[in-house]
Amino acid sequence: LPGDDPRPVVAVLPGSRRQEIARMLPLMLSTAEKFPDHRFVVAAAPAVDARFYREVIGDAPAEVIVGRTYDILRHADAALVTSGTATLETALFGVPEVVCYKGSTVNFWLARRLVKVPFISLVNLIMGTEVVRELIQDELTPEALSTELDRLLNDRAYRERIQLDLADLLHRLGGPGASEKVADRVWKSLSTGA
Repeated sequence: LPGDDPRPVVAVLPGSRRQEIARMLPLMLSTAEKFPDHRFVVAAAPAVDARFYREVIGDAPAEVIVGRTYDILRHADAALVTSGTATLETALFGVPEVVCYKGSTVNFWLARRLVKVPFISLVNLIMGTEVVRELIQDELTPEALSTELDRLLNDRAYRERIQLDLADLLHRLGGPGASEKVADRVWKSLSTGA
């Protein structure tokens, strides 16, 4: 990563749409001041102007890097990730993560009624159990996010368990046909409502 900042990296993946970024990023970065010994790096989507990210970030102690998500994940000790495909990408790099989602109450209520699945992250859906913590809607608070990030960074046994589960995920999906395997597992999960 650019610069000579030796602090451990917390990757922040706030999504790729402006509305989602504006809603999620301030909440995700509310944890940054509680972890001054860590470098918070926002993985910015190339389609969104970097100035927009800087406006949303304001004075929060974080840096923005555009179009280098995989490079950021290669250096990350932990990640705060908005629910979506980025949760699986983060997991495949072996990075312990907190999955974050906060949307409109009506949309979330409708989605929960229409789609009966126990998890929202691809990682947990594929594994069939909670491997990574999901903080959804009212559960997603600065306090809960800070608590979970602290566990990821400082609770060695917890971190190692997650990393073992992520290695298992990679093993299950690895090799030729990995994307087809992911699609098949997600489809089965959605169609059975499991």
